[in-house]
Amino acid sequence: MTAPLPLQERTAIVTGASSGIGRAIAQQLGEAGAHVFLAGRTASSMEESKKTIEEAGGQASVVVADVRDVAQVRGLVDSAVSDTGRLDIMVNNAGLSYPASIIDGDPEQWRCMLETNVLALLVGCQAAVKAMRACGAEGQIVNISSVAAQRSNSGVYGSTKHAVNSISSTLRDELEEDTIRVTNVMPGAIATNFARNFDQEFVDTIVKMAGMDVEVKKGERLPPEVLDTLATKMNQLLGDPNDIAKAVLYAVTQPIHVNIADIVVRPPRSMTLPH
Repeated sequence: MTAPLPLQERTAIVTGASSGIGRAIAQQLGEAGAHVFLAGRTASSMEESKKTIEEAGGQASVVVADVRDVAQVRGLVDSAVSDTGRLDIMVNNAGLSYPASIIDGDPEQWRCMLETNVLALLVGCQAAVKAMRACGAEGQIVNISSVAAQRSNSGVYGSTKHAVNSISSTLRDELEEDTIRVTNVMPGAIATNFARNFDQEFVDTIVKMAGMDVEVKKGERLPPEVLDTLATKMNQLLGDPNDIAKAVLYAVTQPIHVNIADIVVRPPRSMTLPH
């Protein structure tokens, strides 16, 4: 007799699921039995993940959404509840960075980071709590922060992640009497498309580190083969997205009386990134 999967009959939402950490989290939750709603801006990559999850025996739905739009975040949660009757896991993963000094930074890029990294996460938390309470779930909210939040001089991006840490801690206090837990995950440098908005010199260096002759311009997504090679060749400096996904899976499969507050997942050696 086959043992039940740990997340069987649970519904999960993962934002920023088009690539990188979000994609890895969605696939692991789906393979663990959850019906996963993948939310992001790139439908094609999420459809590939949906296929992977379904081939492993799981269920998945794809929602193309811009999390900077409050109505779309709320609609995402409503859609999951409407389709499955519940919400058990909310992973607020969507995030981005535009590294620049405060003196030279672009206020519109600051706005984009604040709306994506902070506002969308806040709205996602709020909508998830309401949905989890309504269906009586033993819910899990996972917020993806960054080790940048452990440094006081990590720039505007780091400031948004300091905010995430504070939001997670505050919400955890607010939910002490509820059957909803909040876990804050702080990844270190991970082999993802996160660096695509860094300056061209940094992007070129990353590609060279992979030992590949590929031209990638600032703002473009790194080819999957480059990311895979980086994760393998540079594993002392760059972590694998699947390592973050495993940490999330660990947190959300604990009994409700266990409160996993903060998890830091980083490669063995630290890398100084632009801020």
